Amino acid sequence: MAIRFPCLNKAVHGGKGVEIKSHEKKQIFDYSTSLNPMPPKLTWDVSIDAIRDYPDDQYTHLKETIAHHHGRKPEEICVGNGSAEVIRTLCHTMLNAGSVVEVSPHTFSEYALSSKLAGAEVTEKRSARVDLSFVCNPDNPSGVLTPRDEILERLNDIKGRGGILCVDEAFIDLADPHESVSDIQDCGLFVLCSLTKSFSMAGVRFGYGIGDPDLIAAMEVMRPPWTINAFAEAMALQAFDLFKDLELSRAYIAEERARICKEAIRLGLNPSQASANYVLLDIGSDSKEFTTAMFNQGILVRDCRSFGFPTCIRVAIRDHETNNRLLEALSICLR
Repeated sequence: MAIRFPCLNKAVHGGKGVEIKSHEKKQIFDYSTSLNPMPPKLTWDVSIDAIRDYPDDQYTHLKETIAHHHGRKPEEICVGNGSAEVIRTLCHTMLNAGSVVEVSPHTFSEYALSSKLAGAEVTEKRSARVDLSFVCNPDNPSGVLTPRDEILERLNDIKGRGGILCVDEAFIDLADPHESVSDIQDCGLFVLCSLTKSFSMAGVRFGYGIGDPDLIAAMEVMRPPWTINAFAEAMALQAFDLFKDLELSRAYIAEERARICKEAIRLGLNPSQASANYVLLDIGSDSKEFTTAMFNQGILVRDCRSFGFPTCIRVAIRDHETNNRLLEALSICLR
């Protein structure tokens, strides 16, 4: 008997810089991944015993640290190998063949893929009944931040239709953490968080979720054992001691973002009203061709066709000197 597999494609991600650089002889500046250009300094500090022993699969100390940071309880915290794993675990815990999931047509494609892999129906329209709804705040790829009050209004709407709202706040600590809803205790709310962007530690892979204890307990059963390795746990614990330093990062990003947007407008572009460490640019022509042209200038940008924006690119906010290279490449490619 032939085994049947889901006829789905992997979600499209940025972060191809390492792969591309291994095949390229020229210098490539990666603007496709939106990491903090001025992160707090973390160090590798893992004992040999931590390497030799299995991690505590309950991650008690780690969850207590996360819970304290958000004003929550440890039983409201789940962890994962990056927020992508938390999304996958959430969907496989909550959803089945009869479930309905609402996902914007212009957002992170992992939401829809993880929902479909769990057997759910994914819709871009408001439905009478919904089991799960995803919203990214700040939005990806525009970087636009939705105020906390509007997110809570959406929560009430989703709950009224029988569902749970998942708010992905992976970028909010580099935008405005005061707009976070991670402190809200509500059985209809699940908040997705990550240290990847804020602390520029994409290679470590650490994400976590905050939600109702019953949902968290079920997700912890679904999560593979020892999913957080000793290095990731040590880095995460360091990071939670340094969140105050992100204030400097936000100020730096805001200044550079304003400079990039001002120059983009001078070049005839209309940048998004971003609050995050990236901005969406509509270049008014085929994004694939423009992405290739930028790559030929040594700049890797995020082609936004996968978000449903065939004439847009997303660019990260990096350090001042490197941003000058971006602006120079944009000027050349827009001639």
